[in-house]
Amino acid sequence: MVLPLATTTLGLLRFNWFPSQVFVGDTFTYFAGMTLAVAGILGHFSETLLIFFIPQILNFVYSVPQLFKIVPCPRHRLPRYDPATKLLHATPNMNLVNLTLRVLGPCTEQGLCVRLLVFQTGCCVAGLAAHHLLAGIYK
Repeated sequence: MVLPLATTTLGLLRFNWFPSQVFVGDTFTYFAGMTLAVAGILGHFSETLLIFFIPQILNFVYSVPQLFKIVPCPRHRLPRYDPATKLLHATPNMNLVNLTLRVLGPCTEQGLCVRLLVFQTGCCVAGLAAHHLLAGIYK
């Protein structure tokens, strides 16, 4: 069941890498989310699945003040692009993309993508290591 997800994701990565030629949109997002949810539930890997979603959970928790209108939330929460320097700059919007730019400084779109992929991979490796170390204690 995960093989079609993996192959379509690799094919999409080829066309969605900088400079992007396609827009992922809701169709792929729903397909990927539902496939991972079903694989995690049917395979009894719900804790492992949550580990893979650590960056998305952090993004949600960090975004809560804007999502619930405690802090003003604009329609588009993207970083600001400076055509003169060709760099992305953080905006006051509360999401993981802008937080990365705020902490690590302005960078190109490709640099930001690599930074976020490294963060995602690091979270997954750390989560899997913790899951492995706590396996005898937790269950």
